[in-house]
Amino acid sequence: MSSSKPIIGWREWVRLVDLGGALVKTKVDTGARTSALHAFALEEFERDGIPLARFEVHPVQRRSTPSIAAEIPITEWREIRNSGGKVERRPVVTTTIQLGESRFPIDITLTRRDEMGFRMLLGRHAVRRRFLVDPGRSFRMGKPEGAS
Repeated sequence: MSSSKPIIGWREWVRLVDLGGALVKTKVDTGARTSALHAFALEEFERDGIPLARFEVHPVQRRSTPSIAAEIPITEWREIRNSGGKVERRPVVTTTIQLGESRFPIDITLTRRDEMGFRMLLGRHAVRRRFLVDPGRSFRMGKPEGAS
């Protein structure tokens, strides 16, 4: 069977286009419906009746630098069951990411991922109909310039 979809690994570099172009080592998690991003100092507020999230991102695993400040509209709230089985109510934002040569918008929940191995999870809604996943390989899309 032949497919024109690119093949990605279980780990890939993702560029957060709308969040300063930061590169994040990301776990592709087809068991998770929704994508998640490590966000700290998260504040929710309104401006002109529009709900917004202000937060910071540490894109590099196990490091607190660099830190990228962001402010983005909240599109909705979702109840998400975390890896420990606890249900959390999380803000959802829509942002553009780049994975390999593909650039596209995704919904992503904002949450603390201090204890997790990856700062970002790319859930199945983000990858479906765009990519095939090879669970036995990592970084099929290569290492982008600026990745550490």
